Amino acid sequence: MAYVDGFLIPVPKDKIEQYKEQARLGQQVWREHGALDYVECIGDDTPYGEVTSFPRAVQAKEDEVVVFSWIVYRSREHRDEVNKKVMADPRMKPDWDNMPFDGKRMIFGGFQPFLGV
Repeated sequence: MAYVDGFLIPVPKDKIEQYKEQARLGQQVWREHGALDYVECIGDDTPYGEVTSFPRAVQAKEDEVVVFSWIVYRSREHRDEVNKKVMADPRMKPDWDNMPFDGKRMIFGGFQPFLGV
């Protein structure tokens, strides 16, 4: 059964293009190191809920949009192997002064699918 890493990220609207460039590099690197799929989605219909919502989850500001992303692997063990290679890849060295989003408000986790994938 596959394994999925999921992400919610608040991205300033004026940094979307910079984020897309970073995401394209991420997709290339993860796929080269064995990820089965890599998907990035920009929020288009994510209303700010009264109690819960995608924007609330990441404390999105008025000038930010929520990005929902996921990466698919063969298994959790495969995910761990791929991520170890990705983190060692020199292309993935973070430029903390030029990040197109606030990583402190990013939500991420690993998931075991029970339908699909």
